[in-house]
Amino acid sequence: MPPEITDSHCHLDFPDFEEERDAVIRRAQDAGVTRMVTICTRLRNEPSVRAIAEHHAPVFYAAGTHPMSVADEPMATVDDLVHMAQHPKFVGIGETGLDYHYTSDSATQQQDSLRLHIEAARQTGLPLIIHSRDADDDMARILTEEYNAGAYTCVMHCFSSSAALARAATDLGFYLSMSGIAAFPRSNELREIFAATPVDRILVETDAPYLAPPPHRGKRNEPAFTAHTAQVGANVFGMGYAEFAAQTQANFDRLFWKVSRFGAAA
Repeated sequence: MPPEITDSHCHLDFPDFEEERDAVIRRAQDAGVTRMVTICTRLRNEPSVRAIAEHHAPVFYAAGTHPMSVADEPMATVDDLVHMAQHPKFVGIGETGLDYHYTSDSATQQQDSLRLHIEAARQTGLPLIIHSRDADDDMARILTEEYNAGAYTCVMHCFSSSAALARAATDLGFYLSMSGIAAFPRSNELREIFAATPVDRILVETDAPYLAPPPHRGKRNEPAFTAHTAQVGANVFGMGYAEFAAQTQANFDRLFWKVSRFGAAA
C-alpha cells in the first residue's frame, strides 16, 4: 500500500463528480489518499456537502462563503458558522478570504466576510481556510490585525502568492498548502517559496476539480492526484516520499485536530 496522505481541500459536491463520486473516492483511497476535506463555498449548499461527508467515511467537510461569491450571497453570520461547526465531521471554517483578480469591486464586503469567518474560527477553535488572490497586502494586514486581537489557526489553501505573504502567514504560525500549481513546470519561484517554509507548516491538496498536476494537467482533477503533488513536495524538501507523506499527515492532524479526534472515537 502507498503511504497515507490527506487531500486537505477539494470540492466533491461540484457537478464534475456527480456521476462517479463513489468511484472517485475509491480511486483516492487506492492512491493512499485516506482522508479528504470537501469544501462548501456557499452556505446554502452546506446540507448537500454535509450529506457527502456523512455518506463517505473518508470525507470530512468545511463551509464558508467564497470571496468571489460574497456579493451574490447573504452575508455569513458567526452564529450560523458556529452552529454548523457542531457537526462531528465539520472540521474547518471556510473557504473565505480575498480575491481581487475578478471581484475587486466587492473588496469591502470580502473583508467584512473574512473578519466574520475569523471570529467563527476563534470561537470554534477550528482552522480558518483562506483563499487569497491578488490581495497580498490586505490579506497580510487583516490576518495580522485579527490575530493580534485574538489567536486562531489558519491554512493558506492552494498557496500561490508572494514570498512576503508566505512569511507573514508562517510568522503567525499558519500553514501553507501545496496544490497542483506547485507541480507545474514553470512554478520554480513558487517551489522556492515552499522550500523556504518550515516543513512542519506544509499541507497538500488538489482543489479538485481544478488545477490537476502533471501528468494530468488540463484534465479534471480528483483527490487521487494529491499523490503527484506530494511527490513534488518531497522533492522540494529533499525528502523521501514516505517521509514527506508522514510529515504532512502529522501537520494535518495538528491543524485539523477534529479529524484525528473523530478517527480516535470511531
